[in-house]
Amino acid sequence: MKKLITGNEAIAYGALRAGVKAVTGYPGTPSTGCLSSLLAMDLVDTHVEWSVNEKVALEVATGVAWSGHRALCTMKMSGLNVAYDTLISVAYSGCDGGLVVYVADDPGASAGMCEQDSRSFAVMADMPMLEPATVAETYELTKFAFELSERIKGPVFLRLVTGIADSYAEVEIEEPVLVSQAAPLLIKDIQRYTKAGAVIATNQHRDLIQRLEQAGQITDEAKINKLSLSRKPGGLGILASGIAAAYLEEGFEAAAPFGFNREDVSTLEIKVVHPFPAAEARKMLAHCQTILILEELEPLIERGMYVEAQRMGYRGKITGKLDGVFSRIGEYGVPQVVQGIESVLRLGIPENLLSGNTQALKLAAARPITVCAGCPHRGTYIAIDKAIKKLRLKKNEVMVTGDIGCTILGMNPPFDLIWTEISMGASVSLAQGYVHAGVKTPVIATIGDSTFFHAGIAGLVNAIQHQIDLTLVIMDNRWTAMTGMQVNPGTPCNNGASTYQEIDIARIIPALGIEHFWTVDPFDVEETAGVIHQAMTLPGVKVVLARQECAIQAQRQGKQAGKVHVVEENCNLCKLCLMVTGCSAFSLGANAIEIDPELCYGCGVCIETCHHDALVAEEV
Repeated sequence: MKKLITGNEAIAYGALRAGVKAVTGYPGTPSTGCLSSLLAMDLVDTHVEWSVNEKVALEVATGVAWSGHRALCTMKMSGLNVAYDTLISVAYSGCDGGLVVYVADDPGASAGMCEQDSRSFAVMADMPMLEPATVAETYELTKFAFELSERIKGPVFLRLVTGIADSYAEVEIEEPVLVSQAAPLLIKDIQRYTKAGAVIATNQHRDLIQRLEQAGQITDEAKINKLSLSRKPGGLGILASGIAAAYLEEGFEAAAPFGFNREDVSTLEIKVVHPFPAAEARKMLAHCQTILILEELEPLIERGMYVEAQRMGYRGKITGKLDGVFSRIGEYGVPQVVQGIESVLRLGIPENLLSGNTQALKLAAARPITVCAGCPHRGTYIAIDKAIKKLRLKKNEVMVTGDIGCTILGMNPPFDLIWTEISMGASVSLAQGYVHAGVKTPVIATIGDSTFFHAGIAGLVNAIQHQIDLTLVIMDNRWTAMTGMQVNPGTPCNNGASTYQEIDIARIIPALGIEHFWTVDPFDVEETAGVIHQAMTLPGVKVVLARQECAIQAQRQGKQAGKVHVVEENCNLCKLCLMVTGCSAFSLGANAIEIDPELCYGCGVCIETCHHDALVAEEV
């Protein structure tokens, strides 16, 4: 049947059609939707879980694949960095069941973090990588990825970018295949599953390289890459990989009024970005005098083309990033296709077609990203600011390190509080570096609950071991909220899921031997500020757990912290409540501040900012 699905969902349906036994991952936009869609299906024979981090997720999936069953592991590009320590070892050992690693890259950085090109990880790990150009291709290549993995007996990458992961298309979906109920394989083979010795490791490396070569032969036979040579040799050839290939025809149509003839152009649409499709590339080099290469981010395909050109003694022209026509930054669309055509054919295409329509960007209002109305982090930010002032210090004198997730939004107005963001859990370790550097004022590290479980615990253990003077504020809203409210180990079990046990951070911290530990309600700003102020004056490691459930999730469960209303006669429109809290529930009325009752959670943080008793709490 046909269904309107996203690229993320296409991977999910493709995996089910392949009979996947287990799916693991960690939330990370733009990959989150794949595993989320599977969890919503309430599957019986396929195990689906949000793991504590990407490394753990891959190790769980590997156990399934080493037992002879099919497994899928999902993550964003930043998560691949976390998982790579395990991935390279698994790639060396190979697998018996199909193991597919889905990674979503983010050219344009629309989802945050780096514009990392994960294709380079495939090169480093000598692993095959498939990269579809459309949602429909994503579904088909997901099924093929499992087959390829089992044929070469090694893991296979499947890479999407944001433009495909989040795009919708109508795709013909087949019924899921019944999950295998075969007994798991138990293979004791230390020569394959350990790295204990140089001989073992080098032999595995040799096997890995052979598997990659075999993958190239299989994909060549299956004609996964699409080569189309023009009738007349000597003209233009265009190589396009990933989403760039999806824009070719639109680009051709845009260039047609200026003398561009589609029939005179050869194309190679690359779906297998590693190993490089050398045979198809050589055919294009032999046929075309000019080669245009379209790929987002790094010139990986382009470098492969230069190698083959050098081997053949090619005398034509190759255009892409290495000659300066394209940038290594940003995502591709129709303008890049047209720009590339113009750069080699000089058709006189107008500038507006080359640069794309930037009018929408010019008209867009500049505004900071902030936390939601009722977010408990708002109270924590304000409390930290108050605690710093109580020490008679200024914000630019106190280092406050930040971490990934909703908690990083404290870097923006009106808080302007968080200084840094590196990677999951890095705030705790980074703060220790500032202490070692000799910073004399208190150093504060902030981190969310999911991030604490993901990678923050190790940093805290390190701080305890080395007795660092550090205040850690764990902002616990009980969910992995930034990526769409996924569960984490600290999510209350009463949320409807019954397949996990809640792990309480409030019990972990004392077990680590931390003497100074407090649990506070961030909606009580004064109490929270007082505790943080006290912590900043004490020696050693101090931990403040600021705990309140995410307002969005609480409201979905019918909860309401309270109600706040405006006493109009007391309001003089000083806007202090707006400037301090930045709450989106506020707006400016004609005579007084107004509160949108649909947005207001009744947290009451704003009440403490008003000096005129214009904001009053009501009983729910």
